[in-house]
Amino acid sequence: MGTTGRCPPAREVADALIAAFGQGIHTAAAFATLPGMNLLIIPSLQMPEVTEEMHAQIRDAMGPDGLITVATSYGEALEAAPEADVLLGRIDPQLLAAAKRLKWVHATTAGADAYLFPEMLDSNVTLSGDKGLVGSHLSETAFGLLFAISRRIAIAILDGPRSWERRVEYRREEFELEGLTMGIVGFGGTGRAIARRATAFGMRCLAVDSAPVAPSDGVAQVWGTDRLEELLGQSDVVASGLPLTPITDRMFNDDLIAKMKRGAIFVNVTRGEIVDSDALVRAVRSGHLGGAGLDVAHEEPLPASHALWTTPNVVMTPHTAGASQLRLQRNLDRFCRNIAHYQAGEPLEGLIDKQAGF
Repeated sequence: MGTTGRCPPAREVADALIAAFGQGIHTAAAFATLPGMNLLIIPSLQMPEVTEEMHAQIRDAMGPDGLITVATSYGEALEAAPEADVLLGRIDPQLLAAAKRLKWVHATTAGADAYLFPEMLDSNVTLSGDKGLVGSHLSETAFGLLFAISRRIAIAILDGPRSWERRVEYRREEFELEGLTMGIVGFGGTGRAIARRATAFGMRCLAVDSAPVAPSDGVAQVWGTDRLEELLGQSDVVASGLPLTPITDRMFNDDLIAKMKRGAIFVNVTRGEIVDSDALVRAVRSGHLGGAGLDVAHEEPLPASHALWTTPNVVMTPHTAGASQLRLQRNLDRFCRNIAHYQAGEPLEGLIDKQAGF
C-alpha cells in the first residue's frame, strides 16, 4: 500500500475485492501525509480508481495532518481497517468488525440498503452518501423508458425493417405526455428530478412521501402516504422514487397495483425489490396496466426465463440508470465538504438515517 508506513500487506488478488463487492477494481496507489485523521478509501463500481487529482482534492480538504490509504484488494482493506477513522467506499460486516476506530462511512452508492446490515445498524458509525445527488441521471433513464413505451420506440427498434409494416399500428398506439398526470411515490432527490422533467413535458404532477417534505418542481403539495391510493387512482404514469426499506419491500403487490388507474404506466429506476414482479406481470398481461419501464429488478441479473422479459409493453435496462460522467465528482465534492463539517462537529450532507433506512 505504498507510503503509508505500514508493513507490506499480503498481496491478495483483485478477485477478493470483486467477490466481496461484486464489482471490478482498478489498481490504485496509496498516499500519506502526517498522522491525524486516518482515511481508508475502498474503490468501487462508482469509484473504480483514485487519481492523483482526486487524491489532491481530498488531501486539501483534510489538511496536512491526515493519512490517506487506498486499498487495492479486499485483503489490503482488511489490513488497513483497524487504523481507519473514516472510510470512503463500501463496507461489509467483516470490515466493520476489523475497523475498531471507525466513526464515519461515506458511501459511494445512493441506496443505503447494502450498508444497513445488523452490525452497522447497531454501531455508532455515522453513514452518509450521495443520496439526493443522483436524481438527474436516474430521472433521464425513467423518461427514456417511458418514451420507449409511449412513443413505441422499443418495439419499433426490435421490429427492425418490419417496423414499416406496422407503422399505422404504432401511430394508433402512441400517445404524448402533455396533459397527463405523473404520480411520484417518494419525493426525495429522484422524485423531484422526475417532477421537474414531467413539468417540462406539460404533465400535471402529484407526489406522496412518508416524511413531511417541501413541495417543488411542479408539485404544489406533497401528500402523506394516507393519500397514496388517491394518487394511484389519478395517475397516468406512476414513478417510484422509493428507497428499499422493510416498509417498501414488495410494496407494489397485487392489492396496491389494483389501485392504479387502468392503462397506467409504471416506472421504477430506484430499487427492484419494492415491486412484486409476478404481480406486475399479471397486471400488464391482463391489461390493467399499460406497461412498465424498469431499470431494476427484484433479482439481478434477472433470469432469462423470467416473464418480465417476454411481457409486451415491459421495457428494461440492466440497472444502468446510476451511471453519469458527473456522478463521482459530485459525490467527491460532497465528501470533501463533509470533511470540513465532520472536523467542525457539524451535520453532514447526505446523512443517512440508519434506522429509517434512507
